[in-house]
Amino acid sequence: MPQNTRRDFLKSMSAFAASAVTSAIFTQCQSNHFNNGEPLRNILFIISDDHSAEVVGCYGNSLIRTPHLDQLAAEGVSFTRAFSNAPVCSASRQSILTGKYPHASGVTLLRTSFPEEQYTIAEHLQANGFKTGVVGKTHFNNNLPHGFEVRIDTKEYREFLQANPPRIPPETIKTRPQWRPFRDPARIWLNAEMLPSNHYQADELGTFLVHQAIDFINQNQNDRFCLWVGLHEPHSPFNFPIEYAGKYNPADMPLPTGSPEDDRWIPQIFKDLTEVDKRGIIAAYYTSVEYLDHNIGLILNELKRLKLDENTLVIYVSDHSYLLGQHKRFEKHTLWDEALRVPLMIRAGQQFGSGRKIDNITELVDLAPTILEILGIEPMPEFQGKSLVPVLAEKTSLHKSQIFSEFLCDNKAMIRTPDWKYIFTSGKRDLGQGYATGYPPPGITHRLYDLKNDPRETTNLAGDPQFQTVLTQLQQQLLAWFQTTHPKRGQLPSGLSIEATLSWFCEPPDENPDLQAK
Repeated sequence: MPQNTRRDFLKSMSAFAASAVTSAIFTQCQSNHFNNGEPLRNILFIISDDHSAEVVGCYGNSLIRTPHLDQLAAEGVSFTRAFSNAPVCSASRQSILTGKYPHASGVTLLRTSFPEEQYTIAEHLQANGFKTGVVGKTHFNNNLPHGFEVRIDTKEYREFLQANPPRIPPETIKTRPQWRPFRDPARIWLNAEMLPSNHYQADELGTFLVHQAIDFINQNQNDRFCLWVGLHEPHSPFNFPIEYAGKYNPADMPLPTGSPEDDRWIPQIFKDLTEVDKRGIIAAYYTSVEYLDHNIGLILNELKRLKLDENTLVIYVSDHSYLLGQHKRFEKHTLWDEALRVPLMIRAGQQFGSGRKIDNITELVDLAPTILEILGIEPMPEFQGKSLVPVLAEKTSLHKSQIFSEFLCDNKAMIRTPDWKYIFTSGKRDLGQGYATGYPPPGITHRLYDLKNDPRETTNLAGDPQFQTVLTQLQQQLLAWFQTTHPKRGQLPSGLSIEATLSWFCEPPDENPDLQAK
């Protein structure tokens, strides 16, 4: 069956079966998971960009001010070990929307166009009677709706500024220059001077997007709705409006030291950063997170004002995390925990209690099946994630024993258990997307970390003879993961060694990474 025909078939079958199947699932949900006898009505999904779990108050950071996220966690459930399936925006976001791993979603690289034939949770909810809208960043890399009736982002913001000229700051206020990553020195495009944008808060993009999200909620408050809000912060250049300048003292910022093992992998663009630069970059990031938190609070407060908070499922997550000096770099395109561990908060009215913390490892591919189960909607076909509802409802104490992530621009993939991590890379080239180290391509590289005794991943044990059994087991599990979920597994050449097989699976199935824009 052609891909588009298959997707249309899935949509029509979903709509046809909605009432009967949903009724059955409602009954199951009543008996299995829900305290008040019925699923929630709406979904508000807020996703930020590059937000580290280490820079949230309720995750243990005493310097950052995130009162609204802290309140959301206090009213719901927070996951302390949630991990992105790809440390790159487009791959992670489309994986969440499809409930598939990046290599199966059709998007593993930054500029890949999200394939039209991929069936999203928005399409599924739309077929089940939901009003759907996405406000903010999508990284679809095309103009297709992908199930969202309403799409609002930077184009509409530019039109807003044309119709409502922003207030011009005086020349005495120094503002951030145009963002030109890799063309300017890193200290400039990473905002080491902690400079605000040239907009006051009322005219800022984030403020505009929040008001658009609030308008969508008001316009659809009498319908079942799915609202996806993609806020751009705190992605570099760590944006914040003029009013937020000077909120954090760079001298107070934590600056990780890394380890000698990191030196081989430091991108050249970071090698000229001074300690003053690094602390300034971190302070700018913290400021951007505080502005992000403020905007999230505006949306959550509107839900409460409309008395929709008790019947709306609220999820907050970041697409991936960000290294703030860990491993001696400032980016995300790696498979260390600090680049993958994200804040994840779920509030489902009173269904799953309040102020709970769940330490099970989980991955973002699990969110789509979780959303549908909580909303009482039949599952989508071809899900590769696993619903979090049983662990949310305390029906089980174990969600998963291992999770997966990949960054195929650099031909690497990872499998992680609660105590161990294995990373494989074919090492065909120096690091991509502008992060070259200047060293020759490393070739096939294995990394093994004992996370229980070395949580910061400072010592690679892959070459230690006493850990070869662990290495082999994780290697086989990573291989099995690909062999189960990869859409082109049937094309795998026969007779390959394990390393050659993993190298084959670590080739991006969507595009040539050498052609990717930085």
